[in-house]
Amino acid sequence: MARTAEITRKTSETAIELALDLDGTGRTEIATGIGFFDHMLTAFGRHAMLDLAVRAEGDLHIDAHHTIEDTGIVLGQAIRQALGDKSGITRFGFAATPMDEALCEAAIDLSGRGFLVFDMTFERPMLGDMDTQLVEEFFRALTVNGGFALHLTRRAGSNAHHVAEAAFKAAARALRVAAEPDPRAQGAVPSTKGVL
Repeated sequence: MARTAEITRKTSETAIELALDLDGTGRTEIATGIGFFDHMLTAFGRHAMLDLAVRAEGDLHIDAHHTIEDTGIVLGQAIRQALGDKSGITRFGFAATPMDEALCEAAIDLSGRGFLVFDMTFERPMLGDMDTQLVEEFFRALTVNGGFALHLTRRAGSNAHHVAEAAFKAAARALRVAAEPDPRAQGAVPSTKGVL
């Protein structure tokens, strides 16, 4: 059964079209109008091994906040939809991703309950045209709308670009592990409750 989703969301602030295949090859087509964010979403798709197409138009004359947050909302909704009832998935995922001097860890539980623990700081306020505060806003929107818990921790790093990229890659790799089918589960939902 295909684990895919296509979502369109339009508000007075943004218009977003997103297509996702959880069982892809890491192919991405990203256009949000925010260069650094495009770079992060490209890395996310590649390292989660999901095919991801995102086209976003937002009120960038104000700032990037609405576009980045709303993209997180839509990506979270797409992940949740593509996972279906979560039968046979691994459920938990962990990754530690270094990038030069930076090291970030991500732990995910595809529990059906959205929650973010964000233990990260950045050495400068901007990464190209993206405010570093928006990294947390993106992941909060992603987890709340995706219905999963994510603990994202910076273990080391002095270069803000490296720290952000390591965080996106760690989250992607943890998601990849958690969403993978578990051959020993024999299609069962990975919960003693029988529902996630």
